[in-house]
Amino acid sequence: MLSIKDYDYKLPEKLIAQKPEKKRDASRLLCLDKTTGNTLHQSFQHILSALLPSDILVVNNTKVIPGRLFGHKETGGKIEALILNYSDKASNKNPDNNSIYKCLLKASKHPKPGTLIYFSDHIKARVIDFNNDIYTIKFLNLTDIDSMLNRFGNLALPPYIKRDHKDNTFNDTSCYQTVYAKQKGAIAAPTAGLHFSESLLDQIRSKGVKIVEITLHVGYGTFLPVRVSDIREHKMHSEQFFISENSARIINTAKTNGGRIIAVGTTSVRTLEFTSDQNGMVKHGSGNCDLFIYPGYHFKTVDAMITNFHLPQSTLLMLVSAFAGRKNILNAYTKAINNNYRFYSYGDAMFIA
Repeated sequence: MLSIKDYDYKLPEKLIAQKPEKKRDASRLLCLDKTTGNTLHQSFQHILSALLPSDILVVNNTKVIPGRLFGHKETGGKIEALILNYSDKASNKNPDNNSIYKCLLKASKHPKPGTLIYFSDHIKARVIDFNNDIYTIKFLNLTDIDSMLNRFGNLALPPYIKRDHKDNTFNDTSCYQTVYAKQKGAIAAPTAGLHFSESLLDQIRSKGVKIVEITLHVGYGTFLPVRVSDIREHKMHSEQFFISENSARIINTAKTNGGRIIAVGTTSVRTLEFTSDQNGMVKHGSGNCDLFIYPGYHFKTVDAMITNFHLPQSTLLMLVSAFAGRKNILNAYTKAINNNYRFYSYGDAMFIA
């Protein structure tokens, strides 16, 4: 279970969801019993009947920034930038530091230090440095990063969603955000949360389930493949998190009283497990989470999770395999494929308990 090949499966390309459902909660839900491996096919709205009044539903309220910028070099060559460290810089009040950002740059030729990039008639940047595939750029006339991104930025959809960024057929600006997104800083959405509509959340609350918000800003590392044959050698990317004192208190009280902690998405799972002690008690505060969960990991806080279907050989597939058992997960994925479930970010969901 420690070889990258143990986490491979064949997925027909037609099952990679290219667009969101018309209604958030209209997706399908595969329910997996992690003890027996048994599965049930449901609609996502069935999650309401699967929850108990004593449950705590933990959601990640990060908000995806429009951090993808399109521009050109002085030579006219097209260039694309993706800002990586918005969340790290957001609290920095130094005007000069707030004009320097880490980015991924995509161009026909690697831009060298000193290269000017024009994102509009008024916004330009200079390449300062390049290290480990990451560029440092300095915006030369930037006064407010949020105003600039709101005007010129785009959401960075995952690479397996193959649509032109100018295609306005689907309103990704709203569809690729959870309805409870509040804290700006993510590059990618915590996609398990995309299935929840406001009305479904209201029904869940009416049942007595407490919905608790935490924050983990999903970084570009979520798209990076595992490049080692032995997964134990993989170095996990680090992502900024925050758990309020009140959220920690509600989670810990429920845990003490025997209530289930149900994490919405792998980002919530990682944050809760990273901040918990051996008794499953969560500590409030902020920091950077780099926890890599793979089979053999002992879960301390999370009792159940809602998650999407993940890419082959990905750290997310390893996480759910650690939670439910690799064979159970791969068998469930086979059933999902045979039943034409939609996979990945805009795809269908699983409830594992």
